[in-house]
Amino acid sequence: MLDAPATRSYTHSRPVTHPVQTLFRSSDGADLAARTRALVQDDPTSILRIATFLGESGEPAPSAVTRACLEELELTRDLAPEVLRAELEGCLLGRDVDLALQWLFEIGLTKMYLPELDATKDLTQEGGRHHKDVWEHTKLVVKQAVPRPAVRWAALLHDIGKVPTRTFTKDGVHFHGHAEVGARMFDRINRRIPFETPMREKVRFLIKHHLRSNQYSDTWSDSAVRRFSREMDEHLQDLLDLSRADITSKRPGRRQSLLRQISALQERVEQLRAQDAKLPPLRKGLGATIMTHFDLPPSKLIGDIKQALEQAVERGDLEPQREDEYYIAYLERSGLIDQLRSAAAR
Repeated sequence: MLDAPATRSYTHSRPVTHPVQTLFRSSDGADLAARTRALVQDDPTSILRIATFLGESGEPAPSAVTRACLEELELTRDLAPEVLRAELEGCLLGRDVDLALQWLFEIGLTKMYLPELDATKDLTQEGGRHHKDVWEHTKLVVKQAVPRPAVRWAALLHDIGKVPTRTFTKDGVHFHGHAEVGARMFDRINRRIPFETPMREKVRFLIKHHLRSNQYSDTWSDSAVRRFSREMDEHLQDLLDLSRADITSKRPGRRQSLLRQISALQERVEQLRAQDAKLPPLRKGLGATIMTHFDLPPSKLIGDIKQALEQAVERGDLEPQREDEYYIAYLERSGLIDQLRSAAAR
């Protein structure tokens, strides 16, 4: 398998205007194949530009174009890795991206540069259900995803971990830990076609956590929702959008139910964020209650105790704006006051 494409001459991509469009206005045949080969030999990015055109136009590729690109595919090894990644990204953003992806699979480009993705073809998730083939599912997820690069990349690669994790039991097919395994597999892909650091971190995060929002139910406490919101942080919107795209069920009502579940999670996150932005984590008067309950004089220790409680709220260990007794009980069972006293004495 290819781990690092050799870089010889093609170190930057061409402008958006590109002659590949003219190939689709010509009659299929030997002459078209020859013109395609000449175009690719002059600039190997033409293969990826053809895929991008397929995704943007929804037109099928003439067989002569497909045949010529398959024959000249090795020329893409001369592309700089960052150019290959940028051109692939362009392919991912089209309205009919599923057509572009299928064409890249047919000419062997996914096998050459994304063998982890190529291996999902014919990997069934449920017996006898073609739409549960991981490759077919992936193409649909990418097409349904919002056309933001990070979300589309994550949609493309979110299930690559299913290949090494698939197991069979009497209860069916299982892919335990595939999200975490897929994130580690993405590290290998990144060495092959490097992403800039912010994009790499976001795509890896989305792959690793793409199942998280599916675990939500209305039984989650506010504290659990806050913890989820905090852990997802700036990736939250991308993750929710990926989760929506990942719903490909054809069972009546199932898709609508799952979409409502994600929307309910988003609504609760937004409500709690707005609420927390208006209120401090602890109610007024807690310091006086602590002094009375633990027989403590006014001192810096009281401020340290309240600060430690606020940090516990931020971590999600405690809920904000609860009654004083809630925090007193925490202080009693945690031994926090003795810990702070010992730290101050050192």
